[in-house]
Amino acid sequence: MYTALGIVAVLFWSTTVGVSRSLTEQLGVTTAAAGIYLLGGALGCGYLLARGELAAVRRLPRLYLLGCGALVVAYLVFIYMAIGLASDRQQVIGVGIINYLWPGLTLIFSVPLLKKRPGPLLVPGAALALAGAVLAATSGQHFTAAGFLRDLSSARAPYLLALGAAVCWGLYSNLSRRWAGAHKGGAMPVWLLAAGVFLALLRPFFHEQQHWATHTFFELAYMALLPALLAYAFWDYSMRRGNLVLVASIAYFAPVLSTTFSSIYLHVAPGRGLWIACVLVVAGAVVCKLSVTDPPQETTTDGAGSET
Repeated sequence: MYTALGIVAVLFWSTTVGVSRSLTEQLGVTTAAAGIYLLGGALGCGYLLARGELAAVRRLPRLYLLGCGALVVAYLVFIYMAIGLASDRQQVIGVGIINYLWPGLTLIFSVPLLKKRPGPLLVPGAALALAGAVLAATSGQHFTAAGFLRDLSSARAPYLLALGAAVCWGLYSNLSRRWAGAHKGGAMPVWLLAAGVFLALLRPFFHEQQHWATHTFFELAYMALLPALLAYAFWDYSMRRGNLVLVASIAYFAPVLSTTFSSIYLHVAPGRGLWIACVLVVAGAVVCKLSVTDPPQETTTDGAGSET
Protein backbone atom coordinates (compact mmCIF):
# COMPACT_ATOMS: atom_id res chain seq x y z
CA MET A 1 0.00 0.00 0.00
CA TYR A 2 2.74 2.51 0.93
CA THR A 3 4.47 2.06 -2.42
CA ALA A 4 1.17 2.68 -4.22
CA LEU A 5 0.73 5.95 -2.31
CA GLY A 6 4.05 7.16 -3.68
CA ILE A 7 2.95 6.39 -7.23
CA VAL A 8 -0.31 8.32 -6.72
CA ALA A 9 1.73 11.25 -5.41
CA VAL A 10 3.75 11.27 -8.64
CA LEU A 11 0.52 11.42 -10.66
CA PHE A 12 -0.78 14.36 -8.63
CA TRP A 13 2.54 16.20 -8.92
CA SER A 14 2.47 15.83 -12.69
CA THR A 15 -0.22 18.52 -12.74
CA THR A 16 1.67 20.94 -10.49
CA VAL A 17 3.69 22.92 -13.03
CA GLY A 18 0.76 23.75 -15.32
CA VAL A 19 -1.76 24.69 -12.64
CA SER A 20 0.82 26.52 -10.50
CA ARG A 21 1.94 28.65 -13.42
CA SER A 22 -1.66 29.55 -14.19
CA LEU A 23 -2.17 30.62 -10.57
CA THR A 24 1.00 32.70 -10.39
CA GLU A 25 -0.04 34.58 -13.52
CA GLN A 26 -3.33 35.48 -11.83
CA LEU A 27 -2.23 36.06 -8.23
CA GLY A 28 1.53 36.55 -8.21
CA VAL A 29 4.26 34.17 -7.09
CA THR A 30 4.19 34.55 -3.30
CA THR A 31 0.43 35.15 -3.06
CA ALA A 32 -0.41 31.97 -4.96
CA ALA A 33 2.17 29.83 -3.16
CA ALA A 34 1.21 31.14 0.29
CA GLY A 35 -2.47 30.55 -0.47
CA ILE A 36 -1.86 26.96 -1.56
CA TYR A 37 0.28 25.95 1.39
CA LEU A 38 -1.68 27.87 4.03
CA LEU A 39 -4.92 26.27 2.87
CA GLY A 40 -3.44 22.79 2.46
CA GLY A 41 -1.57 22.98 5.75
CA ALA A 42 -4.55 24.33 7.68
CA LEU A 43 -6.82 21.58 6.35
CA GLY A 44 -4.24 18.92 7.15
CA CYS A 45 -3.59 20.21 10.66
CA GLY A 46 -7.34 20.48 11.23
CA TYR A 47 -7.70 16.83 10.25
CA LEU A 48 -4.92 15.81 12.64
CA LEU A 49 -6.50 17.87 15.42
CA ALA A 50 -9.95 16.35 14.85
CA ARG A 51 -8.47 12.84 15.05
CA GLY A 52 -6.36 13.68 18.08
CA GLU A 53 -3.12 12.94 16.21
CA LEU A 54 -1.23 16.19 16.80
CA ALA A 55 0.22 14.70 19.98
CA ALA A 56 1.64 11.85 17.91
CA VAL A 57 3.39 14.37 15.68
CA ARG A 58 5.22 15.81 18.69
CA ARG A 59 6.46 12.33 19.57
CA LEU A 60 8.18 11.85 16.21
CA PRO A 61 12.00 11.97 16.25
CA ARG A 62 13.35 15.50 16.51
CA LEU A 63 15.77 14.99 13.63
CA TYR A 64 12.84 14.07 11.42
CA LEU A 65 10.68 16.99 12.55
CA LEU A 66 13.37 19.64 12.27
CA GLY A 67 15.77 18.27 9.66
CA CYS A 68 13.21 16.87 7.22
CA GLY A 69 10.91 19.79 7.98
CA ALA A 70 13.58 22.28 6.91
CA LEU A 71 14.21 20.35 3.69
CA VAL A 72 10.51 20.17 2.84
CA VAL A 73 9.90 23.87 3.50
CA ALA A 74 12.96 24.77 1.43
CA TYR A 75 11.76 22.54 -1.40
CA LEU A 76 8.26 24.05 -1.41
CA VAL A 77 9.60 27.59 -1.47
CA PHE A 78 12.29 26.89 -4.09
CA ILE A 79 10.10 25.04 -6.58
CA TYR A 80 7.21 27.47 -6.46
CA MET A 81 9.53 30.46 -6.82
CA ALA A 82 11.22 28.73 -9.76
CA ILE A 83 7.88 28.21 -11.51
CA GLY A 84 6.65 31.71 -10.75
CA LEU A 85 9.85 33.56 -11.70
CA ALA A 86 10.24 31.84 -15.08
CA SER A 87 10.09 34.44 -17.83
CA ASP A 88 7.35 32.74 -19.86
CA ARG A 89 5.33 29.53 -20.13
CA GLN A 90 7.90 27.85 -22.35
CA GLN A 91 10.61 28.43 -19.77
CA VAL A 92 8.32 27.06 -17.06
CA ILE A 93 8.43 23.69 -18.78
CA GLY A 94 12.20 24.07 -19.18
CA VAL A 95 12.58 24.58 -15.42
CA GLY A 96 11.47 20.97 -15.10
CA ILE A 97 14.77 19.92 -16.70
CA ILE A 98 16.46 20.81 -13.44
CA ASN A 99 13.64 19.98 -11.02
CA TYR A 100 13.28 16.43 -12.35
CA LEU A 101 16.79 15.59 -11.24
CA TRP A 102 15.22 14.65 -7.90
CA PRO A 103 14.22 11.05 -8.75
CA GLY A 104 17.78 10.27 -9.78
CA LEU A 105 19.18 12.12 -6.79
CA THR A 106 16.87 10.13 -4.52
CA LEU A 107 18.33 6.89 -5.84
CA ILE A 108 21.91 8.17 -5.76
CA PHE A 109 21.57 9.58 -2.22
CA SER A 110 20.08 6.26 -1.06
CA VAL A 111 23.50 4.65 -1.50
CA PRO A 112 25.36 6.63 1.23
CA LEU A 113 22.33 7.49 3.37
CA LEU A 114 20.44 4.18 3.39
CA LYS A 115 23.33 1.89 2.51
CA LYS A 116 21.72 0.72 -0.71
CA ARG A 117 23.93 -1.30 -3.01
CA PRO A 118 24.71 0.45 -6.32
CA GLY A 119 25.16 -1.47 -9.53
CA PRO A 120 27.49 -0.48 -12.38
CA LEU A 121 24.55 0.76 -14.48
CA LEU A 122 23.23 3.30 -11.95
CA VAL A 123 24.99 6.29 -13.50
CA PRO A 124 24.21 5.31 -17.12
CA GLY A 125 20.58 4.68 -16.13
CA ALA A 126 20.28 8.07 -14.44
CA ALA A 127 21.89 9.74 -17.46
CA LEU A 128 19.49 7.97 -19.82
CA ALA A 129 16.45 9.01 -17.80
CA LEU A 130 17.75 12.57 -17.51
CA ALA A 131 18.14 12.72 -21.28
CA GLY A 132 14.48 11.77 -21.57
CA ALA A 133 13.54 14.36 -18.96
CA VAL A 134 15.42 17.04 -20.91
CA LEU A 135 13.65 16.11 -24.14
CA ALA A 136 10.27 15.96 -22.40
CA ALA A 137 10.79 19.26 -20.64
CA THR A 138 11.47 20.99 -23.96
CA SER A 139 8.13 19.67 -25.29
CA GLY A 140 9.87 18.20 -28.30
CA GLN A 141 11.30 21.58 -29.34
CA HIS A 142 14.77 21.79 -30.88
CA PHE A 143 17.28 21.41 -28.04
CA THR A 144 21.02 22.08 -28.00
CA ALA A 145 23.40 22.15 -25.07
CA ALA A 146 24.73 25.55 -26.15
CA GLY A 147 21.22 27.01 -26.28
CA PHE A 148 20.37 25.58 -22.88
CA LEU A 149 23.57 27.02 -21.35
CA ARG A 150 22.80 30.44 -22.85
CA ASP A 151 19.34 30.28 -21.30
CA LEU A 152 20.86 29.22 -18.00
CA SER A 153 23.24 32.20 -17.93
CA SER A 154 20.58 34.74 -18.90
CA ALA A 155 17.83 33.49 -16.57
CA ARG A 156 19.79 31.94 -13.74
CA ALA A 157 17.41 32.33 -10.79
CA PRO A 158 14.61 29.90 -11.81
CA TYR A 159 17.09 27.16 -12.71
CA LEU A 160 19.15 27.56 -9.53
CA LEU A 161 15.98 27.47 -7.44
CA ALA A 162 14.84 24.31 -9.26
CA LEU A 163 18.26 22.72 -8.67
CA GLY A 164 18.06 23.56 -4.98
CA ALA A 165 14.58 22.04 -4.87
CA ALA A 166 15.79 18.83 -6.52
CA VAL A 167 18.63 18.43 -4.02
CA CYS A 168 16.35 19.14 -1.03
CA TRP A 169 13.74 16.61 -2.15
CA GLY A 170 16.29 13.89 -2.90
CA LEU A 171 17.81 14.32 0.57
CA TYR A 172 14.44 14.47 2.32
CA SER A 173 13.16 11.33 0.60
CA ASN A 174 16.04 9.34 2.07
CA LEU A 175 16.43 11.02 5.45
CA SER A 176 12.73 10.68 6.27
CA ARG A 177 13.17 6.91 5.99
CA ARG A 178 16.42 6.93 7.94
CA TRP A 179 15.14 9.08 10.80
CA ALA A 180 11.48 8.04 11.07
CA GLY A 181 10.96 4.96 8.92
CA ALA A 182 9.62 2.83 11.79
CA HIS A 183 7.37 5.52 13.30
CA LYS A 184 3.68 6.02 12.60
CA GLY A 185 2.16 9.34 11.67
CA GLY A 186 3.71 12.23 9.80
CA ALA A 187 4.27 15.96 10.01
CA MET A 188 3.62 16.95 6.40
CA PRO A 189 0.57 19.17 7.18
CA VAL A 190 2.63 21.06 9.75
CA TRP A 191 5.43 21.58 7.24
CA LEU A 192 2.99 22.75 4.57
CA LEU A 193 1.57 25.28 7.02
CA ALA A 194 5.08 26.44 7.94
CA ALA A 195 5.92 26.97 4.27
CA GLY A 196 2.69 28.93 3.82
CA VAL A 197 3.49 31.17 6.79
CA PHE A 198 7.02 31.76 5.50
CA LEU A 199 5.75 32.73 2.04
CA ALA A 200 3.06 34.94 3.57
CA LEU A 201 5.79 36.81 5.47
CA LEU A 202 7.66 37.28 2.18
CA ARG A 203 4.56 38.62 0.42
CA PRO A 204 4.96 42.31 1.47
CA PHE A 205 8.36 42.42 -0.23
CA PHE A 206 6.87 41.59 -3.65
CA HIS A 207 4.65 43.92 -5.65
CA GLU A 208 1.91 41.62 -6.93
CA GLN A 209 -1.52 42.27 -8.39
CA GLN A 210 -4.33 39.74 -8.09
CA HIS A 211 -6.95 38.97 -10.73
CA TRP A 212 -9.55 36.65 -9.19
CA ALA A 213 -11.99 34.63 -11.27
CA THR A 214 -14.11 31.54 -10.69
CA HIS A 215 -11.49 29.20 -12.10
CA THR A 216 -8.88 30.81 -9.81
CA PHE A 217 -10.71 29.46 -6.75
CA PHE A 218 -10.99 26.01 -8.32
CA GLU A 219 -7.27 25.96 -9.16
CA LEU A 220 -6.33 27.10 -5.67
CA ALA A 221 -8.54 24.45 -4.02
CA TYR A 222 -7.22 21.74 -6.34
CA MET A 223 -3.57 22.60 -5.68
CA ALA A 224 -4.08 22.79 -1.91
CA LEU A 225 -5.91 19.46 -1.64
CA LEU A 226 -4.27 17.14 -4.18
CA PRO A 227 -0.74 18.07 -5.29
CA ALA A 228 -0.02 19.76 -1.94
CA LEU A 229 -1.74 18.10 1.02
CA LEU A 230 -2.46 14.57 -0.24
CA ALA A 231 0.51 14.09 -2.56
CA TYR A 232 3.12 15.24 -0.05
CA ALA A 233 1.55 13.20 2.75
CA PHE A 234 1.42 10.12 0.47
CA TRP A 235 5.06 10.59 -0.50
CA ASP A 236 6.16 10.93 3.11
CA TYR A 237 4.56 7.59 4.03
CA SER A 238 5.92 5.96 0.88
CA MET A 239 9.50 7.09 1.45
CA ARG A 240 9.45 5.92 5.06
CA ARG A 241 7.74 2.55 4.67
CA GLY A 242 7.39 1.69 0.98
CA ASN A 243 9.78 0.50 -1.72
CA LEU A 244 11.90 3.64 -2.14
CA VAL A 245 13.86 2.36 -5.15
CA LEU A 246 10.74 1.33 -7.08
CA VAL A 247 8.84 4.56 -6.35
CA ALA A 248 11.84 6.79 -7.16
CA SER A 249 12.32 4.91 -10.44
CA ILE A 250 8.66 5.27 -11.42
CA ALA A 251 8.96 8.98 -10.63
CA TYR A 252 11.00 9.26 -13.82
CA PHE A 253 7.63 9.18 -15.58
CA ALA A 254 6.86 12.57 -14.00
CA PRO A 255 8.69 14.70 -16.63
CA VAL A 256 6.69 13.09 -19.44
CA LEU A 257 3.38 13.29 -17.58
CA SER A 258 4.06 16.83 -16.39
CA THR A 259 5.13 18.09 -19.80
CA THR A 260 2.10 16.52 -21.45
CA PHE A 261 -0.32 18.01 -18.93
CA SER A 262 1.40 21.42 -18.88
CA SER A 263 1.46 21.59 -22.66
CA ILE A 264 -2.29 21.05 -22.77
CA TYR A 265 -3.15 23.23 -19.78
CA LEU A 266 -0.87 26.13 -20.74
CA HIS A 267 -1.44 25.76 -24.50
CA VAL A 268 2.20 25.05 -25.29
CA ALA A 269 2.30 22.71 -28.29
CA PRO A 270 4.27 19.47 -27.70
CA GLY A 271 6.48 18.02 -30.41
CA ARG A 272 7.10 14.49 -31.67
CA GLY A 273 10.16 14.26 -29.42
CA LEU A 274 7.83 13.76 -26.44
CA TRP A 275 7.25 10.13 -27.44
CA ILE A 276 10.98 9.51 -27.81
CA ALA A 277 11.37 11.02 -24.35
CA CYS A 278 8.84 8.51 -23.04
CA VAL A 279 11.00 5.61 -24.22
CA LEU A 280 14.16 7.15 -22.75
CA VAL A 281 12.51 7.87 -19.40
CA VAL A 282 11.01 4.38 -19.09
CA ALA A 283 14.30 2.74 -20.09
CA GLY A 284 16.28 4.86 -17.63
CA ALA A 285 13.82 4.10 -14.82
CA VAL A 286 14.11 0.36 -15.44
CA VAL A 287 17.92 0.50 -15.48
CA CYS A 288 18.02 2.52 -12.26
CA LYS A 289 15.54 0.18 -10.58
CA LEU A 290 17.76 -2.78 -11.45
CA SER A 291 20.95 -0.98 -10.42
CA VAL A 292 20.12 -0.10 -6.79
CA THR A 293 19.28 -2.92 -4.40
CA ASP A 294 18.67 -3.29 -0.69
CA PRO A 295 21.41 -4.60 1.58
CA PRO A 296 20.67 -8.19 2.72
CA GLN A 297 19.52 -7.24 6.22
CA GLU A 298 16.99 -4.64 4.99
CA THR A 299 15.14 -6.95 2.62
CA THR A 300 14.17 -9.18 5.52
CA THR A 301 13.55 -6.64 8.29
CA ASP A 302 11.61 -3.63 7.02
CA GLY A 303 9.62 -5.13 4.17
CA ALA A 304 10.72 -2.42 1.76
CA GLY A 305 11.64 -4.92 -0.89
CA SER A 306 8.18 -6.46 -1.07
CA GLU A 307 5.78 -3.66 -0.12
CA THR A 308 3.34 -2.80 -2.91
